[in-house]
Amino acid sequence: MKNHKESTQMHDHTHSHEHTKAVINRLARASGHLEAVKRMVEEGKDCSEVLIQLSAVISALNNTGKVILKDHIAHCIVDAVETGDQSAIEKLNSAIDGMIK
Repeated sequence: MKNHKESTQMHDHTHSHEHTKAVINRLARASGHLEAVKRMVEEGKDCSEVLIQLSAVISALNNTGKVILKDHIAHCIVDAVETGDQSAIEKLNSAIDGMIK
């Protein structure tokens, strides 16, 4: 059984998750798409078209967040529960609060 100090240590190690490459690819595509939206604004494109494309970028980022969240739960949170790391669960709750406004 872990003592209180061990169970409250921060979960600050780096690691690779199952979907890391897919997340990086999704972020690169979303970044490129956002740059295209920026060009649309600079070129004075129709506001409705800009809004539709901006919505697509937001959706892509939200979906990427879901992939990261699922990986985090499957790896970090499972590990945190097994080791009694309450701080990792608290950090997850804060992250969810930040994502869902």
